[in-house]
Amino acid sequence: MTLVDHFRTVAEAAPERTAIIEGGGRSITYAALDALSAKLAGRFREKGVTRGDHVLVATWPSIELYAGLSALWRLGAVAVFPETAMGLAGVRHAALSSKPKALLAPFWVRCLAKLFPETRAIPLGLSPTDSASSPVLASEAQEHDFALISFTSGTTGKPKVIARSHALLMAQHKALRSLIESQRNDIDLVAFPAFVLTCLGYGTTAILPAWNMRRPDLVEPGDIHNLIGAHGITRLLIPPTITERLAQNRLPATVQRVFTGGGPVYPDIIRRFLESSPGVGLTVVYGSTEAEPISHIETELLTAADWQTAADGGGLPVGHPVPEVRVMMRDEEIIVTGDHVNKSYVDTARNAETKITAHGEIWHCTGDRGRLDAQGRLWLLGRAMGPVGIHPFAVECAARSWPGVADAACVVDETGAVSLFVAGDQVHSPEWQLAAARIGVSRVIPLMIIPKDKRHRSKPDYTALKQSLQA
Repeated sequence: MTLVDHFRTVAEAAPERTAIIEGGGRSITYAALDALSAKLAGRFREKGVTRGDHVLVATWPSIELYAGLSALWRLGAVAVFPETAMGLAGVRHAALSSKPKALLAPFWVRCLAKLFPETRAIPLGLSPTDSASSPVLASEAQEHDFALISFTSGTTGKPKVIARSHALLMAQHKALRSLIESQRNDIDLVAFPAFVLTCLGYGTTAILPAWNMRRPDLVEPGDIHNLIGAHGITRLLIPPTITERLAQNRLPATVQRVFTGGGPVYPDIIRRFLESSPGVGLTVVYGSTEAEPISHIETELLTAADWQTAADGGGLPVGHPVPEVRVMMRDEEIIVTGDHVNKSYVDTARNAETKITAHGEIWHCTGDRGRLDAQGRLWLLGRAMGPVGIHPFAVECAARSWPGVADAACVVDETGAVSLFVAGDQVHSPEWQLAAARIGVSRVIPLMIIPKDKRHRSKPDYTALKQSLQA
């Protein structure tokens, strides 16, 4: 079974249930989305798309995007998704790396593509609004066919190309069951495009954001409150930067739970959110591009001892590993394997960077340091940025609990020296120096503002901070 088969099962069981509502209000039922997908597949076949063809997808999250994606999978074609944070450069990189046969995009994007050699070389242009007289009903894809090609962010080097099979996508879908599946006909605001597929597979209604997906830091909380009120949204799947902004005011009464991840979620943000919206659960999801999810935790269940451990530099608890993943530690690094964990990059020469073989299986090295506590919960200590025993993220978690601190970023240079940048009320600088010394950090550098990376808009831009140290 593929995700298309799973979706069609839902469409047959609940044809009139709303599948997707766009931020502007346009909606479509499961039955209508299934029919639109079948017609698009027929048109794509007429244009020459066949099983195994690579199709570059340059369409913003919309009804047409998910209908088009389902159409490609019905034909057994492979959808290529560029790295969103890279903008046009990401589209050009994806075209160069995957050699697509077709470009699925609105007319103006296909016209723009003619300006660049990488995209101009793509033979076919596909419209997400096309239809055909001979729809393709059943999926022709096999579970071990490739379904999706995507790219890592490249924040720690050149982006890696990842190809996912239909079997891996279904394994990920099952690993997300404990998070997404619901018996309440939930209405989900979904700011992660890939998670829309899982929501549709489990029969919920997915609300697509009305904001610029590349700039979640500019989202106005009032606009989200209005969207919640207009549609009776019950769950939010949002990045940490939006979670932080929503901690300013109480959420509308229909919201029951918020899921956040894809970037650092600091303890002070969690506590402010829980205090601002009592009764609303906040689940932090931990994973990576190659392994999503690894673990998750309902933060409202954290104890006073957990909060104190975080304030003392012990890191952030991210919960018990999901049953579908196996975790081991190697020099504090979190290593994972499981059916939904990527085992190889398209360029196999890159495997040596993050893949190891142990106990007869291939494991993915996350690049994150962590530990398992006595309860079997995973604690995140941050990226492996220096010698073992130095945990920048854990230092940041602790620093953000100090008086007057608004933000913090911990940088380890090539010699292993630790520098802590702190933004906030500098009248507290003497206290910061004393608190930092207690957790082994000797250098505290006050800043007006901590620069953020372009992808998450919540993670410190460590490259820029290192450059400032050199300067």
